[in-house]
Amino acid sequence: MATPTQQIRFARSHDGVRLAYAASGRGHTLIKAATWLSHLEHDWESPVWRHLLQELSLRWQLVRYDERGCGLSDWEVPELTFDSWVRDLETVVDAIGAERFALLGVSQGASIAIAYAVKHPERVTHLVLHGSYARGRLIRGSTPQQMEEAEMMARLAEIGWGKADPSFRQFFTTQFIPGGTAEQHQWFNELERITTSPRNAANFMRAFDIIDVTSLLERVRCPTLVMHSTRDARVPVDEGRLIATRIPGAQYVPIDSGNHLLLGSEPGWERALAAIEAFLPAGTAPNADPRIASLTPRLLSLLDLMAPGRDNAQIAAMLGLSEKTVRNHITALFDKLEVENRSQAIVMGRENGLGKSSGS
Repeated sequence: MATPTQQIRFARSHDGVRLAYAASGRGHTLIKAATWLSHLEHDWESPVWRHLLQELSLRWQLVRYDERGCGLSDWEVPELTFDSWVRDLETVVDAIGAERFALLGVSQGASIAIAYAVKHPERVTHLVLHGSYARGRLIRGSTPQQMEEAEMMARLAEIGWGKADPSFRQFFTTQFIPGGTAEQHQWFNELERITTSPRNAANFMRAFDIIDVTSLLERVRCPTLVMHSTRDARVPVDEGRLIATRIPGAQYVPIDSGNHLLLGSEPGWERALAAIEAFLPAGTAPNADPRIASLTPRLLSLLDLMAPGRDNAQIAAMLGLSEKTVRNHITALFDKLEVENRSQAIVMGRENGLGKSSGS
């Protein structure tokens, strides 16, 4: 099977910040909520992220973006706040034209994914969370010692993040991937240096410390998969269990690993990938009709909703659109599929594995 490629584009967020986003693969859309320490170009070829990005792109259309203040997105930004991160995700969703999609949230990105899923329940079909927390460091514990430790880590970033000497950054690297090889540690140390400024790194940490989405957990309505490394050195495993307990019907999968970011060489990664593959709707079938494979995310989502036999009114209600808009999209869909009517489109969709997503 051919190695996936990615296409990088840019969009403007609500306050004018330029956001870089990338799409790779085909099929049902899976959007990864941004985390800090990301760089669309470097992550794609990295020994830490490459296995995840390529495996997901082989199965779905993977969309990811650099968080404001990171990577190819603008570094000089008016704010680094939780609300701005949620609105940036809204910007990327609008830019790619996705109507319904699955959301992937890793580490701090999980809280953003949760907030978006609650705010836009009609758009999120599935929620996949790994290494997640609903409560920042100062929310889940605020003793004087814990507050001092949190500020010390932020100050450490301000002092040593941009230095050529990686010893400061190695402290953080060993929290993310303690089981990594020397090559992986060296790459992650360098990623920390090139992905954001020392000032931004400190501001990110201070913003992460006060995240609190616990009040939103019981309002999540989509199927949810929660995975967490049992010996996670960065985010306590109890935080993952809390999320799985509070989100109605959430599936919890413990991963036997000490790494916050699962590495491609460890058995835990294979377990996580199998869990994701079993949980998410399949992408287009391996032998999918080329006309199906060429559909935009918007039209593929529409066909997926049509395939079980829903009428225009039902689809409009699910997508929050007018029936007229749905009719216009369906006309465009018929043109792309080269079919004459709804029945032919439904048959083609079903033959290519569509119509099996949640709610069908």
